[in-house]
Amino acid sequence: MSTVKAMKRPPSAKGRPVVEKIAPAPAPIVEKPPLKVLLCASEAMPFIKTGGLADVVGALPVALNQEGMDVRVILPKYRLIPNAYICSMEHVVDFTVLMGSDRLYCGIDTIVENGVRYYFVDNLALFGGDRVYTGDQDEGYRFAFFCRAILEALPRIGWFPDVLHGNDWQCGLLSVLLRGQYGIDERYRAIRTVYTIHNLKFQGLFDFHWLNTYLGLNEGYFSPENLEFYGLLSCMKGGIVFSDRVTTVSPTYAEEIKSAYYGERLDGLMKKRQHILSGILNGIDTDAYDPENDRFLRVTFSADNRRGKAVLKADLQQECGLEQRPEAALIGFIARLTAQKGLDLIERVLDDIMRQDVQLVFLGKGDQHYEDFIRNAQSRYPGRVAARVEMNEALSHRVYAGSDMFLMPSQFEPCGLSQMIAMRYGSIPIVRETGGLKDSVQPFNVYTDEGNGFSFSNYNAHDMLYTIERAVYYFHDEALWDRLVKRAMATDFSWHKSALVYKRLYEGLMER
Repeated sequence: MSTVKAMKRPPSAKGRPVVEKIAPAPAPIVEKPPLKVLLCASEAMPFIKTGGLADVVGALPVALNQEGMDVRVILPKYRLIPNAYICSMEHVVDFTVLMGSDRLYCGIDTIVENGVRYYFVDNLALFGGDRVYTGDQDEGYRFAFFCRAILEALPRIGWFPDVLHGNDWQCGLLSVLLRGQYGIDERYRAIRTVYTIHNLKFQGLFDFHWLNTYLGLNEGYFSPENLEFYGLLSCMKGGIVFSDRVTTVSPTYAEEIKSAYYGERLDGLMKKRQHILSGILNGIDTDAYDPENDRFLRVTFSADNRRGKAVLKADLQQECGLEQRPEAALIGFIARLTAQKGLDLIERVLDDIMRQDVQLVFLGKGDQHYEDFIRNAQSRYPGRVAARVEMNEALSHRVYAGSDMFLMPSQFEPCGLSQMIAMRYGSIPIVRETGGLKDSVQPFNVYTDEGNGFSFSNYNAHDMLYTIERAVYYFHDEALWDRLVKRAMATDFSWHKSALVYKRLYEGLMER
């Protein structure tokens, strides 16, 4: 039987044995779970829309989820939601919500659309009417219930968000109730809050003592430091005071609302809260608004091949009863018909505008005075002015695509989406330098050949008129206008950039 001798290690240079170092095993990679955000709003595309809020809430979560987050949306289940969506919803749970002595039914339904999970707060008595917003005192009760129902739903759907993100006054009481009545539960106490102001003008003002019979807040909440606003309860103020971060929908608007002119009597509060205030410019849904793939257009076009745009201009002229004249500068206007949108300026100098070789298409509904004004303008300038007093999504796409210019002379505009959509369709914006209009439209400079639109600073009818005249003058320089349109169409207004800013904001909150 042979003996095998163990081999000795070779000595080191100094005679000591060599010690082999074994590298430690790499630490296992632990992936962080996706950040969870519940976006709360009173409307969202594609389910229900009255304004730009719905576009934002429809597109932002899609972009955020593409960045690896888990963003979901909750909104009321209105009877006005198209039946195709209603029939596709799955029922999750139902329970009772206490509103003072009232015991109200609440159902939660859900649907997945564009990769986003949506929840719907169901109460037919409150959300079964023929209007999204009623404008009466009961509006406070409806959306106080909505806020309470969101918080009550979280344990029942088995999903607590890291961040609760409310939008506009309808969600202003979310942070108030969360901090004031749900903090005893660690799951609620861990939630961080973001509140976005889409329009500071609409604040949700109600009688505190009436609404508080349903809210059950301590009387100390009715103070100038908290919810009290000139003798009333302000839902908007509640969101601003009690949220961890406050955002607006453009950087310029975030600065403007700290001034008396734009601050709607909350400018002092905005200055006080400026350390948590920021402005993030909205984007647009570049799939829904795509001139190369738009289901509402007879023909499509692109920045490099715009032959289809000339066809669509002729189509729009025919559809709206305008003269078939390709050489006339066709100006579009799509908005709520209110003074905020600059209609008082247009009314003051309409005759001067029409002295140029232009055509005007108005699309929208609103104040009776301005509905009458655009109808009267159509009767005074037949074949040159078209008044469409309606909300028509398909026609709005055709106005963007068929117009040469797009007029937005707003008194104030927190963000504005129409100017971005217009540029995507090669319609050059003419805007007042306020809010998101200032942030998104770079004024044309003939000397440097830069810019993607035209703008004026003062809220003045003749400043607007001069800017329109300047735009029409350059419209007849075919080569110059071609370069301007290409630049406008190349401007990136997708949600990607803004979604990254929101993601950093959410992550910063969780690090705190």
